[in-house]
Amino acid sequence: MSKTPVVAIIGRPNVGKSTLFNRLVGKKLALVDDRPGVTRDRREGDATLVGLNFRIIDTAGYEDEDAASLPGRMRQQTEAAVAQADVALFMFDSRVGLVPLDEEIARWLRGSKTPVILVANKAEGKAGADGILESLSLGFGDPVELSAEHGEGLVELFDALLPYIEPEKNAAGEDIPHGLDEDEEYAPDAPLKLAIIGRPNAGKSTLINQILGEQRLITGPEAGITRDSIAVDWIWHDPEREHGEDARKVRLIDTAGMRKRANVQDKLEKLSVADALHAIDFAEVVVLLLDATRGLESQDLRIADAALQEGRALIVAINKWDIAENGSSLFNGIRGALEEGLSQIKGMPVLTVSGATGKGIDTLLKVAFETRDTWSHRVGTGELNRWFEKAVEANPPPAPGGKRIKLRYMTQAKTRPPGFVLFGTRVDQLPMSYQRYLINGIRRDLGFGAVPVRLTLRAPKNPFDR
Repeated sequence: MSKTPVVAIIGRPNVGKSTLFNRLVGKKLALVDDRPGVTRDRREGDATLVGLNFRIIDTAGYEDEDAASLPGRMRQQTEAAVAQADVALFMFDSRVGLVPLDEEIARWLRGSKTPVILVANKAEGKAGADGILESLSLGFGDPVELSAEHGEGLVELFDALLPYIEPEKNAAGEDIPHGLDEDEEYAPDAPLKLAIIGRPNAGKSTLINQILGEQRLITGPEAGITRDSIAVDWIWHDPEREHGEDARKVRLIDTAGMRKRANVQDKLEKLSVADALHAIDFAEVVVLLLDATRGLESQDLRIADAALQEGRALIVAINKWDIAENGSSLFNGIRGALEEGLSQIKGMPVLTVSGATGKGIDTLLKVAFETRDTWSHRVGTGELNRWFEKAVEANPPPAPGGKRIKLRYMTQAKTRPPGFVLFGTRVDQLPMSYQRYLINGIRRDLGFGAVPVRLTLRAPKNPFDR
């Protein structure tokens, strides 16, 4: 199978790169705001344009700053994106016209080996006519005039991309449809969707860079560097599998650090936190990353509870273990606090890792795959009801007001997360304590371990209700 073409969008801050990215991928994946510098890491997505299928990269606004500074580290990510791209879309704001930074970017691009397509954004109406005329001095030919916000000019963009990207055909000579199905059925060899969540500066981006073996995400001492949730596809070679069968696909999702809600006042940080919560929705397994130098805080429990409320399988990883002090007491203290603070889930995996040295990464990925298998497990109706009859016989439901609650049978209605339906009469009066008894038994006896299990109560319709 041929390599998917890669297109990078570059330009100075706030010219509309993320808006075009969202339009081409068909989803609002990248955060968009009026202020410059919203995008920091490079974000990738699968794009389609009139039958052209390609990988699109949204980059941070190019700024001429010292390489050690945050803008300088952002620029390095942009340069890496252009180096791997088959073609670059150099975007400028046609209404503002060219500014010195545009000319600096043009000089840099003329020295690169990547073909460049000049894109004049915000060109709706005649407001950008002067800027478009001025852009001819950059030496990239006539710009593609478009409006990323309103979707104008996309046919012209298609014509400009066509020499670099051929429409994919199937055996019958028809265009191959494009797009990922987020609701695809579970298959053991499907990519593991693994989200890393936690408080700011817990080391999420550093850990992912260590896993990937490259500086894919921007890191540094500043808290809150990550804003968008960034998904990166990767192949993990499982050391416990035979060669040739060891390649396992992983989609790693880095998220913005989540502070206490009372401390989040900035609009952009609110968008970043909302984006992180949205990333949890699309994950299968969520890793809550703790900072070993700070231990477990109440905010960590809130973040973990948010993942469990969404029904996601949860793993707790203690990062920076290479510099932790009093490791044994720290580990036992965190485990005990988790058992108390997240009492709805018992036996949750707690691991130690180091984003700096790579310690514990293979164990983390192995447990993540095992946890996904458990989260996707389905038990047969016969086996389930044999267990159910024994559970009810060992501990019959109470009889509130002297009236018996009759529990008839149970079925597993769904997986990912596991969901069960309990049928019976007067189940609306079944105490929560008894429901927890059943859920804990399902986890303990039927192989669901420490994953969220949901129980729904159903009563037959009463023909005399009317």
